[in-house]
Order: sequence, then C-alpha cells, then structure tokens
Amino acid sequence: MNLILLGAPGAGKGTQAELLVKKLSIPAISTGNMLREAIANGTPLGKQVKKIMDEGSLVPDDVILDIVAERVSRDDCANGFILDGVPRTLAQAEALEARNIHIDHVVSIEIDDSEIEGRMTGRRVCSKCGASYHVVANPPKADGICDLCQSELIIRKDDTVETVRHRLNVYHAQTEVLKDFYSARGKLRLVEGNQPIEDANRDILAAIGAEV
Repeated sequence: MNLILLGAPGAGKGTQAELLVKKLSIPAISTGNMLREAIANGTPLGKQVKKIMDEGSLVPDDVILDIVAERVSRDDCANGFILDGVPRTLAQAEALEARNIHIDHVVSIEIDDSEIEGRMTGRRVCSKCGASYHVVANPPKADGICDLCQSELIIRKDDTVETVRHRLNVYHAQTEVLKDFYSARGKLRLVEGNQPIEDANRDILAAIGAEV
C-alpha cells in the first residue's frame, strides 16, 4: 500500500507515520530526513542540496523527485511506503504521476490553524540536551528548566508565532490544493487530527481499509 500523508505543519504527520510504519510494516519516506542525511554524509547530492539551501533557495522539484524515485525503488518499498513531506505542490504531485509512482490513498489530517498554532508555539527544547517539552501537553517540572539536565529551555525559531503563521499560509497557498487533486482521483481520505494520537491512527487505518 502506497500512502501520502497530507496536513499542515504540526498536524501530526510524522507521529502518525511512525505508528503506521509499525502497524503496516512499510517504510516512511521523509524528504526532509533524506536531504539532511545526504548533507550530513557529504554525498554529491548532499553537497548540491547544501549549496542550494545555503543560498536561501528552495531545493528544485526535480532534485526532490529524483530522491523519492530512487528511494521507492529499493527492496524495502516492494510492499508499500508512506510519503511524508512530498508532494508539497501541484507540480510535484503531477510529476509523481508522470514518473509512474503509484499512490493508493492520500490521508489528509484535518486540524484548525488555531489548534496547530497552540501546539507549535507551546513547544520548548532544552538548549543543552535537546529534550522536548510542551507548556500544556508535556510541561517541565520547573518552568523553563529541563527535567533531565536542568539547562534552560528555549523556543526554536521554527516554533515562533510569526514562523508558524508563515508556514501555515504557505501550506494553504501551495499544498492544500492537493486535496482537490487527489479527491478528483478518488484517493483522498479525511481524518480528524484534533483527537488523541491513537484515535487518529485508528481512523487512518479504517480510512485506508487496513484496520489492525
């Protein structure tokens, strides 16, 4: 089963992908992770991507799609895969089809912007050990202090109100149109994201006909 997870930043795509990997025994493919791995390993692709990103530019679609096409051709994807982070635009979705990368279901995790803003702006990260917290869902024992190493907790740039709102605006402008694209192909499945993680996961499995 080949799946795409859609949803705004902070909707829980990564968390749901991890659960689906365990329950469906297929790999999750995150383009962000693959790009970071290529950069860290200093591969030719990694050097190309690093140069592009250092210049403040977006990684071109053809580079992203080359990475995806190579990854889904590996043996561990023979029984399916989960795409997280691609396609982000209509052009990328059309290019996946042009490359004959078949998709069975597209799951859109639906959640209000206000809920996402609360989730992401409430995140705190330890400045030393990297442990993660949330001011509501997972607060530290002492305000602003890491439970593990007693270092200061910080707000990452990605989690500031301004950045979160910008990312949501980009999602609505560029990625949300994919819902219509895949709905027209009979592949779109909508799942409520503002519920406990396991409940959302149960609804995803039901939506794709793979209750476990």
